[in-house]
Amino acid sequence: MVILVTGSSKGIGASTIIEFAKHGYDVVINYNNSFFDAIKIQDEVKKYNVKSLVLKCDVTNENDVKEMINIINEELGSIDVLINNAGIAIDTAFEDKTISNFRRTLDVNLIAPFIVSRIVGDIMYKNKKGTIINISSTNAIDTYYPESLDYDASKAGLISLTHNLAKHYAPYVRVNCICPGWVNTDMNKDLTIGFIEEEKKKILLNRFAEPKEIAQAIYNITISEYINDAIIRVDGGERP
Repeated sequence: MVILVTGSSKGIGASTIIEFAKHGYDVVINYNNSFFDAIKIQDEVKKYNVKSLVLKCDVTNENDVKEMINIINEELGSIDVLINNAGIAIDTAFEDKTISNFRRTLDVNLIAPFIVSRIVGDIMYKNKKGTIINISSTNAIDTYYPESLDYDASKAGLISLTHNLAKHYAPYVRVNCICPGWVNTDMNKDLTIGFIEEEKKKILLNRFAEPKEIAQAIYNITISEYINDAIIRVDGGERP
């Protein structure tokens, strides 16, 4: 079994690679800028005796994606599981939002999953098997922040994309979406202590998730063969 996780050199993506390697999957570690982080993850999965590839690819570029998929097919075989994880957040005050940053956020968080899913999904459909999981956010549902309106919009679009992909690729390819709440990743490393404490009060478990906990949820959804077209919150019981 082969899994491709976009944006998997750190954070949720890296933890997902490790989680699946533990269960015997051959893994593809995709990065765009963080080469050394990607190599560290590859070194870590070696102990699980699985095959691994580290591939640089700008997933917003269709030609780059096609080249990456061709390499994977040649080296490991067809992709069985695709996790659209690559994402960015460019948080600024509402009045400082720029059109260029908004477009960049949409490109990475929404257009890229469309590009990768269409290329990989068509192969999965031809093979009559496969699973796609999109990583959205509770920001797409009900935890809105004006500073993150471009991020929130992109993640809401990813939920819609999930529904349409599930319908298009049925019955052979299952497509689901996981919506994490707050997670201890680099994306949130600059949050103030005061803000973090206030956000924790909204979570029944009174803490942020660790990346490995989201990875465990991703694995569980992947192996649950009757879950399809589902939008699943993994937020510790967040109550905005």
